[in-house]
Amino acid sequence: MDKHKFEKNKKYYTISMYVLITFIVAIIAFKLIWNWGSTLRTMHKILNVLSPFLIGIFIAYLMNPLVKLIDGKLLKKIFRIKSDRVRKFISILFSYVIVLGIIAICISIIVPEIYSSLKNIYDGVQGSYDKLVNFLDKTSKEHPNWDIEYITSVVKDNSSKIIEFVQGSLDTILPLLYNTSISVISWVINLIIAIMVSCYMLIDKQRLLTNCKKVIYVIFKKSHADKISQTLSECNKIFGNFIIGKTIDSTIIGFLCFLFMNILGLKYSMLISVIVGITNMIPYFGPFIGAVPGVLILLTVNWKYALVFGVLILALQQFDGLYLGPKILGESTGLRPVWIIFAITVGGWLAGPIGMFLGVPCVAVIAFLTDRVISRKLTEKNISDEDLTVK
Repeated sequence: MDKHKFEKNKKYYTISMYVLITFIVAIIAFKLIWNWGSTLRTMHKILNVLSPFLIGIFIAYLMNPLVKLIDGKLLKKIFRIKSDRVRKFISILFSYVIVLGIIAICISIIVPEIYSSLKNIYDGVQGSYDKLVNFLDKTSKEHPNWDIEYITSVVKDNSSKIIEFVQGSLDTILPLLYNTSISVISWVINLIIAIMVSCYMLIDKQRLLTNCKKVIYVIFKKSHADKISQTLSECNKIFGNFIIGKTIDSTIIGFLCFLFMNILGLKYSMLISVIVGITNMIPYFGPFIGAVPGVLILLTVNWKYALVFGVLILALQQFDGLYLGPKILGESTGLRPVWIIFAITVGGWLAGPIGMFLGVPCVAVIAFLTDRVISRKLTEKNISDEDLTVK
């Protein structure tokens, strides 16, 4: 009787648990995909609720290098403050004062300039329209035999529509932006919460990282946990280096665009340089995306200005791609150009301009993980790179 007694088999028990978990995950995934519309709405609601915390985590992620720099280089080495707690508090405080101060200065300078530029664009369109109408009227008087009545009517009708559209856009967009920035209290509250969350994340950074490591080491074997920790650290390095490096790179390109536009005497330098700096965050296509509105804006002034600006953007793009970008970013992504274009295309399809920017580091991380797995499998099979070389 003892011979047929049921005994727990650890091997088959583990296999059964894996099968059960896989089955449950497959059912959940199938249900989510089958009801995709409902899934998207639910995800949107969840993201709206969690947005202050997600934004706070992202802010902390961006602020962390500056906090570490002030803590290590300034407070520890120069001022020789020994207390870790005091250094942490001062470095976080200084970091936020510096960043918020720069943002406040930029807003106070850039926003009025942008508003003034938009008003000048409208005035320029109105002036061009008046000049064209006067020219046609003068021509009809000097050359009564010329039949230009149809041309005059077309110009007046279409020009008035364009002016009404531009004026209506300015009258609608500018107050909308102003009213939105003032009246959307929930957005302001979410931003305050996000800043508070980022502060707590930076304060408890070491504790949070330690807790995450504990979870990894509890779930996995030590050898596997060591590899996972190292891999996550490498992924964080790839993602962080790209975002921070690209931000610095785009800021420099925006400043250089503003500087050279003023040297060359081009109008609307502040408005166009802000557009160029922001769009430059998108690799490869960013400078050209930013060049289109700049050229259109300058065409309202003089086609020569638009041509000079186009040449300037081409020169800046070459400088950024051949020198500045590699100096700042280096090989932070490790992606070939075709994969960067793929990341931009898919990211733009999924999440618009933000997806075009974040798609590159995300694909870089996926490529890094895939390469790590493939390299390990090839090593296990004793296959070297030379064996795979096509001759």
